[in-house]
Parts: sequence; C-alpha cells; structure tokens
Amino acid sequence: MKIINIKRNIKYLKEYIKLCSLEWGTPKSIIEMEKYVEEKSKKILNGDKVISILGIEEDDKLVGFISLFKYDGDERRDLTPWYATMYVKKEYRGKGYSKILNNAILKQAKELNYKKVYLKSNLINYYEKFGAIYIETLNDGEKLFYIDCI
Repeated sequence: MKIINIKRNIKYLKEYIKLCSLEWGTPKSIIEMEKYVEEKSKKILNGDKVISILGIEEDDKLVGFISLFKYDGDERRDLTPWYATMYVKKEYRGKGYSKILNNAILKQAKELNYKKVYLKSNLINYYEKFGAIYIETLNDGEKLFYIDCI
C-alpha cells in the first residue's frame, strides 16, 4: 500500500474523475462520461480548483482518494482550502483507509502552510472522528466544519 499523487498519474486521474462523477455528480451516458472525463482531466491538469489529489494504491489498483480544493461550491468562497472527495471503494471499506487518507491530506495541507482545512458534509458523526469541528449549517443544509492541520 502506498500514497500516490493522482495528478501525476493519468490512468488514476481518469478513474478519480469517473468515480467522483458517479458518487456526487448527475447520471451520464457512457459517451457523456467519456467526454466529461476528458474535459475534466484537462481542467485539473491546467490548474482548475484542485490543489491536490492523493490516492492509496494497492496491488496496482486505486483503493481510494481524497482531495484539497481551493473552494467547494459557491457558498463560503472566503474559506480555503477545502478537504473534499474522500472516497474508498466498497470492497476496501472498514479497513482504516479513510484514516490513512485523512492523515495524508492533512499532512500535505500543513506542508503547503495551511493551518486548517474546511469541509462540508451531511454525514452525522463521521468527520468528527478525524477532529472536525462544526462551524455552521450552510444554506443547502450541509454542515460546515474545519480540521486543524496537525
């Protein structure tokens, strides 16, 4: 198992984009998905809002990933960076990979001189186990948190 920089691996970058779209995006046909993945990978590689994407690789397979974004949505653009897209594939869940991803992204954020990261979620009592502190409820009902970069 190793932590990898997904922005430096086009195969995993495309898988990351597809999995994010399937998890958090709107349904797309196969052709729409292919076009979306191509366009989104170009945007990410050209700066976009993505600061970093870290993944866990095991046996030459992507297990999961997490990102740092400059912003996440239109509300609270005054806050940066945003801890986003924590995802572990179903077959790898329950094995501590989310904790590994959490620690890796917080370490990277600290190396980039950030004191805290922000995140929004509807999950109850999930991110608190990683040290997330509630700030407020956003207009869409999601809860806004911060985590100190230790």
